[in-house]
Amino acid sequence: MTLVLVYDGGCPFCRHFALRAELVGGVPGLQIRDGRAEHELRAQLNSRGLDLARGAVLLEGDRAWHGAEAIAELCSRLHPSDPLLALLRQLFAAPPQARRLYPLLLWARRMALHWKGLPEDPDQAGLRQA
Repeated sequence: MTLVLVYDGGCPFCRHFALRAELVGGVPGLQIRDGRAEHELRAQLNSRGLDLARGAVLLEGDRAWHGAEAIAELCSRLHPSDPLLALLRQLFAAPPQARRLYPLLLWARRMALHWKGLPEDPDQAGLRQA
């Protein structure tokens, strides 16, 4: 079954992680999709209670992981040849640890989006958050 990572393409950290995971993560068939750019996909996720503003989403068939759980699940599947991904796998592969560390990722994302003048919530396009 295909594994799909939906991330916020407006965030440079998210984009870098997603592209790296796809290219050198060692997860066969991993697809990445920019949830900020794909309004219809974002609407489908929102209808399932998966708000991209609150974290990345990992999909496999009907199964979905959100936020820290998404990153933990993806990291647990990584077989990286890349040192950065190997480090992230060690830090985030265990769900309890991922839940503790994930707020730092959200903070970095929030700061990066602020610096770029993008709203934290992709559905608030055109509105800059204070």
